[in-house]
Amino acid sequence: MTSSSDVIENAPKVPGQDTDAAAASATLGGEQKRSIEQIALLLFITVPFLALLAAVPLAWGWGVSWLDLGLLVFFYYLGCHGITIGFHRHFTHGSFKAKRPLKIALAIAGSMAVEGPLVRWVADHRKHHKFSDAEGDPHSPWRFGETLPALMKGLWWAHIGWMFDEEQTPQEKYAPDLIKDKTLRTISRQFVLWTVVSLALPPLIGGLVTMSWWGAFTGFFWGSLVRVALLHHVTWSINSICHAVGKRPFKSRDRSGNVWWLAVLSCGESWHNLHHADPTSARHGVMRGQLDSSARLIRWFEMLGWAYDVRWPSRSRIDSRRNTGEGGSRHGKEPVKAA
Repeated sequence: MTSSSDVIENAPKVPGQDTDAAAASATLGGEQKRSIEQIALLLFITVPFLALLAAVPLAWGWGVSWLDLGLLVFFYYLGCHGITIGFHRHFTHGSFKAKRPLKIALAIAGSMAVEGPLVRWVADHRKHHKFSDAEGDPHSPWRFGETLPALMKGLWWAHIGWMFDEEQTPQEKYAPDLIKDKTLRTISRQFVLWTVVSLALPPLIGGLVTMSWWGAFTGFFWGSLVRVALLHHVTWSINSICHAVGKRPFKSRDRSGNVWWLAVLSCGESWHNLHHADPTSARHGVMRGQLDSSARLIRWFEMLGWAYDVRWPSRSRIDSRRNTGEGGSRHGKEPVKAA
C-alpha cells in the first residue's frame, strides 16, 4: 500500500518550485490558529448554516428560480470536485499526476469550496491518514471513547469541533512538497481572495442575468450561503459519519465505512472504506453501482491528456484488500473496470 508519506518523498521537481522558501508559511495562521481565524471560522459555520435552515421554508413559500438553483448546483460541484479531485486525490494522495494548468485550476477550485487554504487542508488530511482513528488523528469520532455519550461528543468533534483547536498540523512536516511549489504556495496564501471570489460570483451572475438587486440577493442566498453550508456539512460528514457507521468490505486499520446515501453529494468520497484500504486509488467507488463522479472526471482528464500516471485499481488490487470477515463477499458484486 502506498501511503501519503510516499507521496511527499517521491514528489517530483516541478516548474515554479522554490526550494529556498520551503520554510515559508503557506497559510494565514501557520501552526497556531489565531483568535481572528477562529472568529471568522465561527461566522462561516453559523451564517451559512442559518441560511441552510431557512432554505426549506423559503423554497416552500416563495419558491426558488431555475437560475438560483443552477448557481447552487454549479458552484457546489465546482468546489466539491476541487476538493475531492484536487485537494484530496491529487495533492494529498498523488492518485494521478496533472499538467500544470489543471493543477492550478484544481487548486483554485478547491479553494473556492471555502474549506481552508490548500497547504493546511492537505497537511491535516495527511496527518489524519497517518493516525486514522488513533491518538494523533485530528478528527476521529472515537477520540473520547466508545460509549454512546463519548461517541456523540466525538461525532461533534470530528464534524466541527476539531477546527477550533488552536494547535494546528505542522505544515512543513506534512506538506513540504506543496510549500516548495511557489505557485501552489501563493494560491494557498490567497485563500481569502478565492473565498471572496467564490461568494461574489453567484450574486454577480444573478444580478447581471436578472438586471436586478433582488436577483443578486437571491443569487447570494442560494448560490453562496446555502451552497457553502451544504458542501461544508457533506465534507465534514466524511470525517464524522463515515468513520462511525457504514459497511466495511475492505481491510483497513481504522473504522472507515462506506455510506451510500452520501455518494452523490460527496462526489464519490463516501465510499470511504475503500479509500482508507487503498489511499492512493483514483477511484473510491470500486464496485458496480457505486457512483463516483470524481473518478469519472479524472478519467476524462486522462483521456484529454491533462492527467496521467493515474492509479486505477485493478481487480487483483481490489481483491487483495477485501475483508471477507466483514462483508467483503457478502455484496456479491464485481469490481468495475480500471478505467
